[in-house]
Amino acid sequence: MKLKINRPLCFFDLETTGINITKDRIVEIAVIKLYPSEKIEKKVWLVNPEMSIPVEASEIHGITDDKVADSPTFKMISKTIYNFIKNSDLAGYNSDRFDIPLLMEEFLRADIDFETKNLKTIDVQTIFHKKEPRNLTAALKFYCDKNLENAHSAMGDTQATHDVLMSQIERYEDLEPSTSFLSSFSARRKTADFAGYIIFNKDGEECFSFGKHKGKTVNNVLEKEPGYFGWLLNADFPLYTKKVLTQIRMQKSKL
Repeated sequence: MKLKINRPLCFFDLETTGINITKDRIVEIAVIKLYPSEKIEKKVWLVNPEMSIPVEASEIHGITDDKVADSPTFKMISKTIYNFIKNSDLAGYNSDRFDIPLLMEEFLRADIDFETKNLKTIDVQTIFHKKEPRNLTAALKFYCDKNLENAHSAMGDTQATHDVLMSQIERYEDLEPSTSFLSSFSARRKTADFAGYIIFNKDGEECFSFGKHKGKTVNNVLEKEPGYFGWLLNADFPLYTKKVLTQIRMQKSKL
């Protein structure tokens, strides 16, 4: 059973300086772009993160400060990357919780407002965990009977993610081979921002998922405690989360 898509689907993986979405930076990004025509394009970029790469991170992906010293910064290649993946849906491994939020942070730091209104995302890890709870190495062995070569290289992990999804839709008859279905199936919960700080309640209202106002609607909190908005903007939250909060506040002011 072939994957049915109506617009390009970009499988991607990031290698980074760490796992903090707001503070860490991309050092490598790989993308496999699958078109509805079944045409495939592959791109890999090494990125100078403009900060020292921690030794513990280099030990995982093998990318050191020396390796990226002459590489462009993300801002320098941001438009190239954006033009390659725009108007596409995104697929990755643990991408909904990490890769996509971090990528959006990098785009915002580069002054690129990535349009996400019609974006569908497929998290292959979520599908795997719902079907066979293991990691990417085990997933590739289980579904494709392959050993993961070049683990923790962006292209190695991206290729493995692509191969696992193709095998998953072949194996499970209840997995419809469409971006819409797979995006819905692999979603953990519906959030207004990628990092999950703002969620929706049963009435479809944006609510905080953390802190003293956990479970309360954003509009209600900002109305009763307007200073909280200023604190959020100055606190260590992802730029995309701050963007969403600003949009909610602006929308309320128009009512």
